[in-house]
Amino acid sequence: MASLTYQLLSLTVVLSAVRLVSGYSFHNCIEDANSYRKSFKCARRKESNLPAIIKDLPQSAVNLTITSNPMWHIPRMSFANLTNLQHLCIDHNHLRIIDQFAFHNLHQLKSLNLSFNNISELSTSVFNDLPSLTFLSLTNNTLKQFPESIFSTLLNLTTLIMRENFLTNFTGIAKSVSHLTKLAVLDLCFNNLTSLSHSNVSLPKSLTTLYICRNNLLTLGCKHSFLSFIQRLDLSYNPGLPTMAFQGVDLRRINYLRLRSTNVKIVEFLNISNVNAGHVDFSDTGLKNDSLLMKLCMLLQRKVKWIKRLGLGDNGIESITNYTLYHCPKITGVLDLSRNNLKSTNCLDFLKNQTQIKNITLEHNHHTTLKTCKTKEMIYLKSIEELSYRYNRILSVDAYAFYHTPNIKTLKLNINTIAFLHRQALKGLTKLEMLRLDNNLLTDLFNDTFENNANLQILNLRNNRISVIFNGTFLSLGNLTTLDLGGNKITHFEPSGLDGLTSLSKFYLDGNNLKKIDTSLYHVFQDTLTVLDLQSNLITISNEESSSPFMNLSKLSDLKLDGQRPHGIAVLPRHFFRGLHSLKFLYLTNNNINYLAPDAFDDLTGLNFLSLDYCCVGVTKLQPGVFKNLRNLTILTVENMGIQNFSKDVFGNLTRLYKLQLNRNVMQSIEVEALKSLRELHYLDIRNTPLSCTCENNLLQNWTVNDPHVHVVYLYNMPCPHDGKQKFYNFATNVCYIDLGEYLFLSTAVVIFLFTVTPLLYVKLYWKMKYGYYVFRSWFGEHWRRIREQEENCKYDAFISYNSSDEQWVIEQLLPNLEGNGSSFKLCLHHRDFEPGRNIVDNIVSAVYSSRKTICVVSRNFLRSEWCSLEIQLASYRLFDEHRDVLLLVFLEPISERQVSSYHRMRKVMLKKTYLQWPGSDCTDPTQAQEMFWSKLRRAMRTGSRLETEHFETHTMDENNYLQP
Repeated sequence: MASLTYQLLSLTVVLSAVRLVSGYSFHNCIEDANSYRKSFKCARRKESNLPAIIKDLPQSAVNLTITSNPMWHIPRMSFANLTNLQHLCIDHNHLRIIDQFAFHNLHQLKSLNLSFNNISELSTSVFNDLPSLTFLSLTNNTLKQFPESIFSTLLNLTTLIMRENFLTNFTGIAKSVSHLTKLAVLDLCFNNLTSLSHSNVSLPKSLTTLYICRNNLLTLGCKHSFLSFIQRLDLSYNPGLPTMAFQGVDLRRINYLRLRSTNVKIVEFLNISNVNAGHVDFSDTGLKNDSLLMKLCMLLQRKVKWIKRLGLGDNGIESITNYTLYHCPKITGVLDLSRNNLKSTNCLDFLKNQTQIKNITLEHNHHTTLKTCKTKEMIYLKSIEELSYRYNRILSVDAYAFYHTPNIKTLKLNINTIAFLHRQALKGLTKLEMLRLDNNLLTDLFNDTFENNANLQILNLRNNRISVIFNGTFLSLGNLTTLDLGGNKITHFEPSGLDGLTSLSKFYLDGNNLKKIDTSLYHVFQDTLTVLDLQSNLITISNEESSSPFMNLSKLSDLKLDGQRPHGIAVLPRHFFRGLHSLKFLYLTNNNINYLAPDAFDDLTGLNFLSLDYCCVGVTKLQPGVFKNLRNLTILTVENMGIQNFSKDVFGNLTRLYKLQLNRNVMQSIEVEALKSLRELHYLDIRNTPLSCTCENNLLQNWTVNDPHVHVVYLYNMPCPHDGKQKFYNFATNVCYIDLGEYLFLSTAVVIFLFTVTPLLYVKLYWKMKYGYYVFRSWFGEHWRRIREQEENCKYDAFISYNSSDEQWVIEQLLPNLEGNGSSFKLCLHHRDFEPGRNIVDNIVSAVYSSRKTICVVSRNFLRSEWCSLEIQLASYRLFDEHRDVLLLVFLEPISERQVSSYHRMRKVMLKKTYLQWPGSDCTDPTQAQEMFWSKLRRAMRTGSRLETEHFETHTMDENNYLQP
């Protein structure tokens, strides 16, 4: 009784722990590691029920993103407990229905994003509980219309985005937002609007930005002042919008107007409109030929004296003469000629009159060569500071190609096919600060390529075909701070290849063919280099290397060594990182390290971030103390590293560790003391680790479920390795709390008590106990006498247990031979002798106990019958427990031992008693065999009820495992 009470108490404790789970984990969401209980993302879950997704989020949540789920419905009061929510994003789901009061109690919500769903309609009051909302996006849904009063309570709304829907009624939209006195941005692009307002409705005066691009506008249809407060207006990609649609429309406040791909004749438009011509983007407005450009320039010159930006992109311009832009007003900012068909710009001669231009964009054209410009007599483009030739087909850049633009600070020649860069191509660019030559076909750089670019600060040569850096290549670049040589084929640097880079801070060498880290290359970076990227090279390290290649890089803070091809760096020897006292970030991912020295990280005392994901071969046994000096480490990622042990000896010194990713390792257990030693730990990812659901981890289970400070990612989805349906967080641990000492004490106390009391009882109660023994013997004899008398008074000689499919044999064979033919046995058959209306179980029990014998007619159907199973169980109980010989087995057909072995009681009877086999038709003399069968059965029926062995005939299992007589 005490034991039962103790077990029930233990079970109650366990169930209470499960019911009162206060653990810091969430079923379907992950907390942002940098935000304590404030930012959550619930992505790519299989759950379609929104309340189930967010049911366990804390009330402190401020930012919530629910994305890429099969969710289709937001029920009412879904966020009632998240009263502090300020930013809610429910995008890329299957959302169709939003109930009224779905956002009830979100009084602090400032932004709501419902983009990329299947919302086709919204109720009038769906946003009623969002008084603080300032941003609302309904992008990419299936809305055709919505109630005019839907935004009536959103008085603080400043941005409303409804692009990519099927809206057709602008009047209804204007009415719904007309009272929003703080609305500044309205985006209606990618809808089916054909015109603006026709009725007496006005937009709010606060609205300054209106996007109606990619609709089907055929007219504006609005009154004179309808757009009078708009400052940015995008009407692009409305191919049916005519010029006369702007007749009488007030556009004086417009500071950016986009008319790309409309039917507006731009010169005619400027003549009828009061818009400031300098604020119109002329890209893709049909200005293809030289005459139209000249007309535009002359018209602009009459209207404005200067223009900050002239956008002429996507007009199909094939050539520009020296007089094309001659009559344009002064361009003081940007000239955009991108996405045209220009093949040559003749040293920018067409800009002779534009002496104040700052930025020229010639991207996405058809330039093949930038020719020499030094032969021109005068340099007139001194004002140009940025020049872009990206996305062209430039094959070569000749000498002095930029001679007329000596003051350029930014030059973009990237994403071309430049294979030849003349040694003097950049000659004269003394003020150049940023040069982009990435994504070309350059193979060589020379010692005089950059000799005139002493002010260069950023040089990008990524994704070319450079294989060697020759001596003196960068000798003149003393001010260079960023050098990107990634994605080339560099195998080595010549001894003085990097000389001159005395200010270099960021050096990118990833994706090259470097085979070693040469210490002599980095002596110039001793006081400057902060970022060194060496990932995806061919670097290997031997255990014999005694000196560190980073000794001089005392200021280095970011080092990338991950993914060395083809087999990784193999070894991290002792003191490999010596000298890197300022290092903050170290990446060693994908390196197949087969030896990690216990003191490899000893010099990295300032390290904050360490990535060892997929870095090792097979199962990794980390040496004790390997992280002993990393006391400033805050983020450690060791995903799929093959870690077998997680102990305090290895991880115990990481006292400032904030985020730990241990997923996809092979630990079967984790020391709780090791986790508790990580005092600053907040984020723990142990997904896809085979943590055993045994007593070995009962403390870990309790810690992960109840620790209020550490967020364990998707704890409630972690399965037990041996049973995927059982979860780690709630596997039964009650057996782990059994106090063996208590049980030993109780058992010992009982034994001592018995040894103490028994002699006393023997002395005091000897004669009473002897008298009781003789009384019991007398009662026992009387009990057996009554049993024999009951047997003599049995109602039936035998109860026949059979399956209904064998009823024909029972009626035609068994009954005539036992009740007829002079046998005079009285049999009990369920279809004939069971009491009508009585419970079938009671009938079976009564039949078994009121019959001297029970005959089981065994066949394959009999073995499959539930009622037959009950009948043989009752009969065998009398056989084994009451010691009464009442059971006879008759086999109608051969049955294999394998089939019988599933029936424990029957198998036990067969081992204890003989049984009879009905002779089949395949016998030599069936008639004689059947007569012998009935003779033996009648003989068995006449035996007494005491358990005794009757040797009718021995039955054994033959070599084919069938029962044979």
